[in-house]
Amino acid sequence: MDLKLPKLGEGADSGVVVGVFVNEGDTVTKDQTIIEIENEKAVAAIPSTAGGVVVKVHVKAGDKISVGQNLVTLSGGGAATVPSAVAAKPAAVKRSAPEPEDEIEESAEVVEEDSSQTAGVPVASPSLRRWARELGINLGKIRGSGAGGRIEIGDVRNYIARLQASAAKAKAVPAGVSSAPAKAVVEQIDFSKWGPITKKSITPLRQVIARRMLENWNAIPHVTQFDDADFTKLNELRKKYAAAYEAKGSKLTLTPLVLKAVAATLKKHPIFNSSLDEVANEIVLKDYIHLGIAVDTDAGLIVPVIRDVDKKSVLDLAKELEVLAQKARDRKVSGDDLKGGTFTISNQGAIGGAHFTPIVNKPEVAILGLGRGAMTPVVRDGKVEVRMMTPIALSYDHRVIDGGAAARFTVDLLAALQDFSEDAVKL
Repeated sequence: MDLKLPKLGEGADSGVVVGVFVNEGDTVTKDQTIIEIENEKAVAAIPSTAGGVVVKVHVKAGDKISVGQNLVTLSGGGAATVPSAVAAKPAAVKRSAPEPEDEIEESAEVVEEDSSQTAGVPVASPSLRRWARELGINLGKIRGSGAGGRIEIGDVRNYIARLQASAAKAKAVPAGVSSAPAKAVVEQIDFSKWGPITKKSITPLRQVIARRMLENWNAIPHVTQFDDADFTKLNELRKKYAAAYEAKGSKLTLTPLVLKAVAATLKKHPIFNSSLDEVANEIVLKDYIHLGIAVDTDAGLIVPVIRDVDKKSVLDLAKELEVLAQKARDRKVSGDDLKGGTFTISNQGAIGGAHFTPIVNKPEVAILGLGRGAMTPVVRDGKVEVRMMTPIALSYDHRVIDGGAAARFTVDLLAALQDFSEDAVKL
């Protein structure tokens, strides 16, 4: 019996093996994890779909593998693959609805409706099938986002919207003229002609980061607003209550305080907590505040998300930050840990540097960058005082946010940081 790699989710057709947990001769049970693979920025466990004795292991750490490829062979009957993505993937990567980032991938496809039928019977309710028949929609061409690949009504609507967008685009382009931009010819340079070199393979994570950053930069017209925030009171509060938080098993840093200040400012300026729906031509304002925190790891930048920041205490945020940051560094974050953010914070204060221009994390519309704070002479009420000043940089999507709105957001954020309430820190 050959156990093969199942499809882990929509658009997830390959990955890199990061761990193999069985050897030849081992006895495995059904649902026992046999390997872990890295796909996008998350690591997923692949369980065995049957029990038996391992006859042969076909993969090793570092191998790039694709859907349908043999993982291990067990003693026993015929070939076996996981019947659906839901059965194969851990709950962490279960999809309940199409993510906006998936639309990026699908926008590159030419979507055309025809009479051909994809192999297999699409899973959908009878009412949805009847509706599709009335519209002349071939459900076999739609990828379902529900459990087991079940097609939901939202999937059909998204598919129709893509058909309309594709038709409009084709109509706008003259016959015989390609609508795709010419791809730049990349020249491979032999750098060894000028001296010794060392070659290093680009990791899957770095490839994902590079692709996402290029997409974000090309798709979003960026503007960055700079200022300096007075962190004097924040720093004093951190020092005053550090021991009390330590006694509660948590380390109090400036970051959870910044999270609370940002959440309060986002409530005053909800446009910064929105997304642009380019298909429906709408701005989606979110009633929840889920903040992404950029974590610097040995493998590259990972942005796990802390949910409902406005509803959590500083202590809860401090504890959750520690857990998420460690999971990111250990590469144990799940796909769900990285999704659903409404605004991102990139804090380089612990490393150094001042102002920088962070790139907006699509489908979000803004990101806050923090530099390293320094004691600086500042004129206040006609007197020179030494204050802890921290450089901040707010990058935003100029399609959604104008400069005036960004300036007002910055003013309110500076006030929230400078006049942070001590009651929010007390235990």
